[in-house]
Amino acid sequence: MGTLFRFVIRLVLLVAGLVFALSLLVAGGLLLLVWGLRRLWARLTGQPVTPFVMRLHPRDGFGAVFRAAGGGARRRQDEPVASPRQALADVTDVEAKPPRGASGAGFQGEIGLQPSPILRRVL
Repeated sequence: MGTLFRFVIRLVLLVAGLVFALSLLVAGGLLLLVWGLRRLWARLTGQPVTPFVMRLHPRDGFGAVFRAAGGGARRRQDEPVASPRQALADVTDVEAKPPRGASGAGFQGEIGLQPSPILRRVL
């Protein structure tokens, strides 16, 4: 009884998969037929064939989601935009340090690492 039940379940799943695959095939065929008829009609009437295009710019979608989430600072139209040059007054001058290898000890001497035996053979 159990084997018969498993066989029926497998048969039902196989038929469902075939029906799904055939429905996708029919949907694709219908799209191809509509596209072909549209192209034929455009050629018969002398109009250019325009492709099926979904006009969507990736940045527009990101901006819409970003604005909906409340991200980014909002400013009024009459409010002046802050210049990025104003923040440069906060920067202090720094002194350049020599590279580690120039001081003599180098990276290996500072933390006590030795090259691997394979590297020693190469060097």
